[in-house]
Amino acid sequence: MNDIRLSNFFQQTLDQRLKRLQRQRILDDQDYLALLDGRHLLSTDAADKMVENVIGVFGLPLGLGLNFLINSKNYVVPMVVEEPSVIAAVSAAAKLGRRAGGFKCQSTEPLLIGQIQVVGIEHSSQAKQAILQHKDEILNLANSLHPKMVARGGGARDLEVMVAAASAGDMLIVHLLVDTRDAMGANLVNSMCEGVATLIEKITHAKVFLRILSNLTDRSLVRSEVAIPTDLLKAKGFSGEQVLERIITANEFASLNPHRAATHNKGIMNGIDAVAIATGNDWRAIEAAAHAYAARGPTYTALTKWYRNQDGHLTGILELPLKVGIVGGSMQCNPMVAITQRILGIHSARELAEVMGAVGLSQNLAALRALVTEGIQRGHMSLQARNVAMAAGATADIHDDVVEQMIQSGEVKLWKARQIIHHIKHKKEFREPEVPDSKPGEALSAAMGKIILLGEHAVVYGSHAIAAPIPLAVRAKVEDGDDGVHLIVPRWGLDERLQRGGHHRYSIYRALDIILQDLDLDHADLRIEIYPRVPRAMGLGASAAIAVAIIRALAAHFNLKLSETEISNLAYRSEKVVHGTPSGIDNTVATFAKSILFKKGEPPLVKEINAVKPIPVVIGISGVESLTAKMVAKVRRAREKNKSLYDTIFQDIDRLTLQAAEAIQSNDLETLGELMNINQGLLNALQVSTPVLEKLIEIARRHGALGAKLTGGGGGGAVIAVCRENAAEVAGAMTGAGYQALVTQIAMPVEQKE
Repeated sequence: MNDIRLSNFFQQTLDQRLKRLQRQRILDDQDYLALLDGRHLLSTDAADKMVENVIGVFGLPLGLGLNFLINSKNYVVPMVVEEPSVIAAVSAAAKLGRRAGGFKCQSTEPLLIGQIQVVGIEHSSQAKQAILQHKDEILNLANSLHPKMVARGGGARDLEVMVAAASAGDMLIVHLLVDTRDAMGANLVNSMCEGVATLIEKITHAKVFLRILSNLTDRSLVRSEVAIPTDLLKAKGFSGEQVLERIITANEFASLNPHRAATHNKGIMNGIDAVAIATGNDWRAIEAAAHAYAARGPTYTALTKWYRNQDGHLTGILELPLKVGIVGGSMQCNPMVAITQRILGIHSARELAEVMGAVGLSQNLAALRALVTEGIQRGHMSLQARNVAMAAGATADIHDDVVEQMIQSGEVKLWKARQIIHHIKHKKEFREPEVPDSKPGEALSAAMGKIILLGEHAVVYGSHAIAAPIPLAVRAKVEDGDDGVHLIVPRWGLDERLQRGGHHRYSIYRALDIILQDLDLDHADLRIEIYPRVPRAMGLGASAAIAVAIIRALAAHFNLKLSETEISNLAYRSEKVVHGTPSGIDNTVATFAKSILFKKGEPPLVKEINAVKPIPVVIGISGVESLTAKMVAKVRRAREKNKSLYDTIFQDIDRLTLQAAEAIQSNDLETLGELMNINQGLLNALQVSTPVLEKLIEIARRHGALGAKLTGGGGGGAVIAVCRENAAEVAGAMTGAGYQALVTQIAMPVEQKE
């Protein structure tokens, strides 16, 4: 694996994270799709075979611990945990450890102890010697019970016998030490203990009572170590030397006081348990072993030791028993385990145990460093505020502002988040903060983005479609320039001078060439600035809106007398460069900003549609870019192979669209929603939907949307959902799942329009 750090991972949407993991080859294509559409989740049928009395499946968040360098190998660590701050803290500490050279981990052989209790003994010392004299015979019998384990290099390794005084007389405790290799091994060891019980009774002339494994797995130890130079430790208001001394002092507190040690060790297990759950291991057994190991001396104590080494570096050591597995029936039942193991890139149970040891030490470092500097509560508050802001429906563009204002207020509560969101949206509702104020004489022009309610793709072949403008505009400003055309789109990072008549890499440049030639401005020296609020490649009409905004800005700057129809027609010609064979619907809505029933033609049919009441619509943005031209070409190729089938689908879509136009005008939202759902099914048949779009649609419908479907070309992009009174709830569910969402209205009654 390459040096993968995944910087700013937390700032991306869930789907962007998955796509990034796929690009980095941390996820293969199959795992990417499984995580995207929910196929990784444990089914109720599988759960019913795992435990008794099943009534459902309980979900917990799965996140990634980042930045780990362990024994010179990079790891991305899956963690299942519901507590805020755990994953962020462990990732930050792992980054600190990486800068210091990484974690060094080692482990012993993966031995598990099976215990056999022998009672009713007349002479305990003689019975003990008899068992030891027959050790090879007992081990051979145990191994004969599991020949496949022996073939894999495991099996019963040794035998220990102890005498213990009990109220009814001495008892023998026989320890069967079993190397279970990559299995957790509980059932295997239990069956070995059962299998040799009769032989031990015969040897000792006594009675075997209990025969069961021990969860104190102190023959499977992991030792993790990290040494951090002092200059890396400094924190806000604290020097590195101060942080070092404070961490050592805090660790001494935990080593001397069991009440502090319990919380100290719980922090360690926050990380280890999260990895155990993610990889299908028995976290309860791991917890029991860790705490029993911490109590093996005269008092319960800390599992870690922090000290200054001979180089003056802060050095931490964590040693604890960790018996884990990467194979077994319960793991095979859960499809998520296979994915998390592939993400980890582990090849043995010992390697997994070493990773878990490094995670535990990293978690401890994060907790101690926070405690001795800013205090752990501030970090918890920050992450809790992020969760609350998301639950309150804060969209990506205002999420950080909402978090910051909540923390400043000291009220990290849902009601406070909603209050802040309302205030921010009210302030921002009618202004475009990225667009500079225009000066006298400057041309600053706008055009609208769009959604298609029904009819996309079919509209290219002469069917009707319904489209509506959305309150996301593109603005353009034109000024006199020098030396050609200077095109700037700050939000997209574009800043380029166009070579007249040259080959252009991006379609936006080719489209601009067409516009300038048609307006006889191809020799003018210009500076054109574009400020798009319409996300690109999301099926929301960004390219058409850009074209219309540029044409209007040019017309204003050069005092050209262009009608709205001329603007729309010129934008359509530029759209041909971008999309190949556009329907004409995007440029029409961008120009006229009306909800319309549209049909391609010369001239096209454009009929304005208005409802009795405005119709609430939620736009869910997937964050997965898709080129409309690519999807249109894909449908064309499929139609060429089976024209009659595809034309039948287009005719069905046309009928749905005409019914939907009537439903809009009569405000029959239930019928409109049903028609949209059917249209989505037909778009699925055209193979233009995707797992992420289906997920957004499912979220919308599950939270009460009357109808939901993709909008635009598909292959990514956006979805729309028609609601009645619950648009905010649907949008909140989308943002809560990591997507962006916008609540708007369409088909505004004439009297409500400005």
